[in-house]
Amino acid sequence: MRQLLLPIIQVILSGLLVTAILLQQRGSGLGAAFGGEGNVFRTKRGIEKGLFYVTIGLSILFFATAILNVALA
Repeated sequence: MRQLLLPIIQVILSGLLVTAILLQQRGSGLGAAFGGEGNVFRTKRGIEKGLFYVTIGLSILFFATAILNVALA
C-alpha cells in the first residue's frame, strides 16, 4: 500500500505545482531578454503573494516526497 501511495501523492502534488506556476503572472516576458525595458520592480500583493507562497510550499512538499520515495525504495 505504501509503495502505491507515495507516487499518487507525487502526481497530485506535481499537478498542483504546475497549475500554481502557470497561474502566476509574468512580469517581464521576452522583452527583457532582448534588451527591452523589463526592469520594473513591484511588490507582490494579495492573491499574487499568496499564490507565490503556495508555490513555494508545494515545491517543498514535492521534493520531500521525492526524497522520501527514494529513501524507502
